[in-house]
Amino acid sequence: MKRSEIFFNVILLPLDYIAIIGAAIAAYFLRFTSLAEVVPVVYELPFIEFLNISLLVGLAMLIVFAINKMYVMKGTRRIIDEFGKVFVSCSAGIMVIIVAIFLQRELFSSRFIILAAWILAVIFVFMLRLFVILVQRSLFKKGIGVKRAVLIGSDKTKQELSDTFRKRKVFGIKVVGEYSMFDENAEGKILELWRGRNIDEVILADPTLNKETNLKLADFTQEHNLTFKYAADLFKTYATNIDVSTISGIPVVELKRTPLDGWGRVIKRLLDIIFSLLVIIVLSPIYIVTAIAIKIDSNGPILFSRKDDKSKVRRIGQAGEPFWYFKFRSMKPETDGMRTSGELSNTDLRDDSPLTKFKDDPRITKVGKILRKFSIDELPEFFLVLGGKMSLVGPRPHLPEEVANYKKHHKRVLDIKPGITGMAQVSGRSDLDFEEEIKLDVYYIENWSIKSDLQILFKTPFILLKKRQAL
Repeated sequence: MKRSEIFFNVILLPLDYIAIIGAAIAAYFLRFTSLAEVVPVVYELPFIEFLNISLLVGLAMLIVFAINKMYVMKGTRRIIDEFGKVFVSCSAGIMVIIVAIFLQRELFSSRFIILAAWILAVIFVFMLRLFVILVQRSLFKKGIGVKRAVLIGSDKTKQELSDTFRKRKVFGIKVVGEYSMFDENAEGKILELWRGRNIDEVILADPTLNKETNLKLADFTQEHNLTFKYAADLFKTYATNIDVSTISGIPVVELKRTPLDGWGRVIKRLLDIIFSLLVIIVLSPIYIVTAIAIKIDSNGPILFSRKDDKSKVRRIGQAGEPFWYFKFRSMKPETDGMRTSGELSNTDLRDDSPLTKFKDDPRITKVGKILRKFSIDELPEFFLVLGGKMSLVGPRPHLPEEVANYKKHHKRVLDIKPGITGMAQVSGRSDLDFEEEIKLDVYYIENWSIKSDLQILFKTPFILLKKRQAL
């Protein structure tokens, strides 16, 4: 790891401490100055005493941050990842403080200070970390602190990585060589770069290379003190979700489908209920305005919930079970059948996919175009989340006729409930084909965590805004 990387990682520790103490002090003065004019103070808490408590609490918060891997040495940090970690870590730290207050009983009794300190800590810590990230990225653009890498591979993965590193300097990687495979010629070229101190790492960008080549490359990088990275095949991640138990002295390995089995499922359901209910309440005016606009724009129901033959609209949920699906109507009444017959049957943009997508769909109403542009037509899905048919995050729900054309490995996405948003939707790629979308969904299923859900939910509005600006 380069010295600049170590510096930007180490400096986070004192900055976090400063941010935490700053948040505590700001919360104190908010309570005893601005808020005191509205809600009179009925207890005394000298500032010096509060500051001493805050200094100790700050150290405790740093321990919580460390447990949550906030100080793992990394070359680069993603802004969305940092926010997720800051939010989770500050929340966990505040919970520790609340428990301590409950046990001590006499620490101090202002609930406002606790709440304000939590919110301000999230803001202060994230803003300082964001500043560090932006400084590091600005140096990357000037070529300072970048890592020089060699890419090895012959499929499109290598080309995608090469293009990304070239266009997006924020990753801090400069490609100094590309080879289709690790043969004698590639080895000789890499050795020349190594002798001239012009290489820092080797990235294997082709997961289909044979095991012997992979091991040879790993040994080579270890021998020459080079960082070795590889692009994992998402269809081979099953080995990461295993549970080993011993029966009569015999190790038995259980292949777990997803971390969402057991407590993970319970926690995810609780998050779905809380967040969906909150969204429905907050956005209730938008629901009402949308319903009125749909009725004024065209005749027909407010919700798209039945087909042309009046049968219920179905989507495929967890374990392949169909459920009644609905959303705001954005199409003219009784035009759903045009999907498989009539003038739209030959305009499908996804010939190589089980899914269908049409360009300049004539079925869309004037209001419907606005609803789809800002994804307002999908807002009723939060009721499906509240009812347990969908989740906030997961693979998108697909039509029964689409799922009927799934290949065996596609059905892996049916292991969990479909979601309003998901990893494929926030991947940053607008041109994902169906296979790539499946890979991302499978990766999410096999590597689920609370943090991943929070990160995806936080990132979704920004992705939607970016897409709207590109229209």
